[in-house]
Amino acid sequence: MAAPQYEVEVSLVKQLASYLATPVFVVDPKGDLVYFNEPAEALLGHRYDESGAMPQSEWATIFTPTDDAGRVLPADSLPLSIAFAELRAAHDTFWITGLDGRRRNLAVTAFPLIGQNDRLLGAVAIFWERSPNEGAEA
Repeated sequence: MAAPQYEVEVSLVKQLASYLATPVFVVDPKGDLVYFNEPAEALLGHRYDESGAMPQSEWATIFTPTDDAGRVLPADSLPLSIAFAELRAAHDTFWITGLDGRRRNLAVTAFPLIGQNDRLLGAVAIFWERSPNEGAEA
């Protein structure tokens, strides 16, 4: 089976992400996952080579995103979903359970990929694990 073809801009974002030490998650114009880099693998508890592309309905729930109280977050409230659907940057913090069973507190910033002539190319999320005292009030 041939590899899917993406807009050149999405292919370039995937290539850039592969060189970064920051976890990066990339979705295409349908909202489907097309790539996450090696640093993201460590936080998601899964290798991209093992999962490959997946539809938004799967990636938005497979890691069981929850708030600080443990309530499951709706898929459409996640920063990457907001960036994709509303064509604007979004940021939030929440917990996920990686596919390795480990619970992690993440900070996520996402933004849409908009090409020339306002073409929606997809969206990107950059994220990191929060330290135990990050966000704590002094």
